[in-house]
Amino acid sequence: MNKICVIGLGYIGLPTAALLANKGYDVHGVDVVQATVDIINRGEIHIVEPELDTFVQAAVKSEKLKASLTPVEADVFIIAVPTPFHEGFVPNIDYVVSASRAIAPYVKEGNIIILESTSPVGTTHKVEEVLKEKGVDTSKLYIAHCPERVLPGQIMRELVENDRIVGGTTPEATVKTVEFYRTFVDGEVLSTDAKTAEMAKLTENSFRDTNIAFANELSILCDKFEIDVWELIQLTNRHPRVNVLQPGAGVGGHCIAVDPWFIVHAGGEDAKIIRTAREVNTYKTEWAIEKVKNAALKFENEHKRKARVACMGLAFKPNIDDLRESPALYITRQLRASDLDILAVEPNIKNFSEFDIVNYEDAINQADVIVFLVGHSEFENIKISKNKIIIDFCGVNR
Repeated sequence: MNKICVIGLGYIGLPTAALLANKGYDVHGVDVVQATVDIINRGEIHIVEPELDTFVQAAVKSEKLKASLTPVEADVFIIAVPTPFHEGFVPNIDYVVSASRAIAPYVKEGNIIILESTSPVGTTHKVEEVLKEKGVDTSKLYIAHCPERVLPGQIMRELVENDRIVGGTTPEATVKTVEFYRTFVDGEVLSTDAKTAEMAKLTENSFRDTNIAFANELSILCDKFEIDVWELIQLTNRHPRVNVLQPGAGVGGHCIAVDPWFIVHAGGEDAKIIRTAREVNTYKTEWAIEKVKNAALKFENEHKRKARVACMGLAFKPNIDDLRESPALYITRQLRASDLDILAVEPNIKNFSEFDIVNYEDAINQADVIVFLVGHSEFENIKISKNKIIIDFCGVNR
């Protein structure tokens, strides 16, 4: 098993491909965007992730990593493509299906086919079904699901250190795939079946979403009761068996903001808590928008001019450039659509076609209302004039 073909060179596919190449595998990466392919083949990266640039540069220089628009024959195929949802929160596995069709002409007997994309239960079996439809004898393949479970900002470390869950469509597929992951994962590689592996990842993110929803609802109530939610949580967490998470402007990212809907869609009325948590976290974002609009209106009434609003942070979490499902970006868009004068701040992004990115120090000096949407490290301990209106949804400027 020396040749790896990775389909999808995004936030998971590229780090995985670069890591495997540095482990000595011959890796062929595939992406549908020519610009992405060109950037990687120059030994550069198109996303922000600590240490990734070093890994990619070394992998390309050693000729262990190459990228193109089309797959090639390999021993192991790893599918790491997006799995968003259609309107109405209906799971969308179109990219997985397309990737499965794309590799079908190159698959041969004895290959391992791994789906790493976070997916609704049954998607790994759908990969097998698609390959069959394309004339592939899947009885001679090892098809499995191994969901990624890494934290943006720490991906390169966690790809190696974290435990992994591997579930095959057959027991033999599980064994073969576990053997492969043990060649580069220091954490424990746990065996199960494909459906359980799929559900495990969805459960992990739904658990996080539910706990964040508690914190977000608590923050709304504390605002109503005129209580400092950050102090309250700090005091509450002194209980030995309590660990309330930190509230924010909502929940973003490709995982936590999306995956619970996969369970809700399949579980229907039986997914009561998971559905409610998603609704609470979505509501928190809308609540935040109204709070900012009200503050801007109050300023306008008092000063007889439109308020300048600095939206501090656009990414979905601190210290990264990832905008996927970002509540901060959504809030900024909605505030601009409400005809507010917006200063968009995102220190992890230099150029953004949708907004003119403003330096955070300039934004603080120019703004009348300063809204902390993301707890980027740059925003900590900033001195702000007392005549500014500060709205802090993430506790970064307490």
